[in-house]
Amino acid sequence: MATLLARDAELIVTMDADRRELRRASLFAEDGWIVAIGPADQLPAEADTVLDLSGQIVLPGLINTHHHLSQTLGRNISGAQEARLFDWLTPHFPLWGAVTPEALGLATQVGCAELALAGCTTVFDHTYVFRNGCAIDGIIAAARELGVRLHAGRGSISLGRSQGGVPPDGLVEDEAVILDDSERAIRCHHQGGSGALTRLVLAPCSPFSVSPELLRASAALARRHPGVRLHTHLAETLDEEHYTLGTHGLRPLAYMERQGWLASDVWFAHGVHLDGDDIRRLARAGAGIAHCPSSNMRLASGLAPVMELLAAGVPVGLGVDGAASGESGQLLHEVRQAFLLARLRLGLESPLGTPPQAAWMTARQALELATLGGAAVLGRDDIGSLAVGRCADFFSLSLGSVAYAGALHDPVAAVVFCAPQPAVHTVVHGRVIVEWGQLTTIDLPAVVARHNAVSAALIAGAAADAGHR
Repeated sequence: MATLLARDAELIVTMDADRRELRRASLFAEDGWIVAIGPADQLPAEADTVLDLSGQIVLPGLINTHHHLSQTLGRNISGAQEARLFDWLTPHFPLWGAVTPEALGLATQVGCAELALAGCTTVFDHTYVFRNGCAIDGIIAAARELGVRLHAGRGSISLGRSQGGVPPDGLVEDEAVILDDSERAIRCHHQGGSGALTRLVLAPCSPFSVSPELLRASAALARRHPGVRLHTHLAETLDEEHYTLGTHGLRPLAYMERQGWLASDVWFAHGVHLDGDDIRRLARAGAGIAHCPSSNMRLASGLAPVMELLAAGVPVGLGVDGAASGESGQLLHEVRQAFLLARLRLGLESPLGTPPQAAWMTARQALELATLGGAAVLGRDDIGSLAVGRCADFFSLSLGSVAYAGALHDPVAAVVFCAPQPAVHTVVHGRVIVEWGQLTTIDLPAVVARHNAVSAALIAGAAADAGHR
């Protein structure tokens, strides 16, 4: 039995049912499960792995509910730096179509490393272009080696421009192939039950890149396998709304409801352009939203109605979104951005007076989006908080950072109000994958160097192809 003792933390933020915040506390885990939290003198004094957390704050591992790991291969590329979503997609499509299995594995590890170094322990990846021999198996293997908990989205594109979709025809997969490979991936990799390190998600790209038939078939396939959830982009931009209205005569959420996608096993990325009726329907169905604040700002998509969603009881988690639309895997940065944007939206709606206190997003609410909220969105009750019987997924931050100077009267609020800091330690199911700020599981400098070489070649090749057209 492998044991872990994380001892003498200045503060442990449990996010448990009582929202306890325990000062000068320790945590003990066996085989990846928390068995005790409390004063050090009430816990075992020894363990196989011992972490000294003196002067640190400990929080539940952050949960990223929407990301495109392969996009680390092409951040801030020319032609996309000043574009909204549909125009932003155009220069990226050729790059994504050229990704090789090696490039996909490198991008997965770079993206997961960036997340883990900032305290993220659970990652949802949404990859929807599979060419040149690329397969979801490579993503899963790369993430497993690095050590994060992965919800792997088997994405898809089946509707090219010639059929009325937005992506180029060259990225389209046959729908029978998509469904067969989705079934294979589920049977090979999906883990049910508590503590699962790998789960599968069926994730058609968007309403403007797959057919209604594929949406319905994907939903039916997922529901034949317990624990397999459904995900797609929705209501991200007004361009998308114009597309679904013009093509199907329905706004995005109504269109997805018609395909059987408004249910408690579904969560949508973005949810920026939702009206009051949409929010009520999401709440009744139990469907969730992955809020991606930086990407929404980067692409000028709009301000998501997060406080309205929460007030209605809609599960809301956070996502860093694409590494090429947010250019960052810092989930604590998204916590802070979500916090600030919620206040900005409130200020825009209440310009003349002081809104009631209940309308303000608090620092602790913002942190809950990235922990308990993310767990709810992914349909998990074994992560997102630190309590006996939960997975030992957590990270720590140094309270001695200059960024927190003057804020230690409320260290929890400091984590949100002050500049995001790197993790000192990150632990996934009792395994230390970041120790004293360094990744322990892979040779990260070597991976980054190879990733940069592969990225440069892909970007140059995509630019050359565009120049020849």
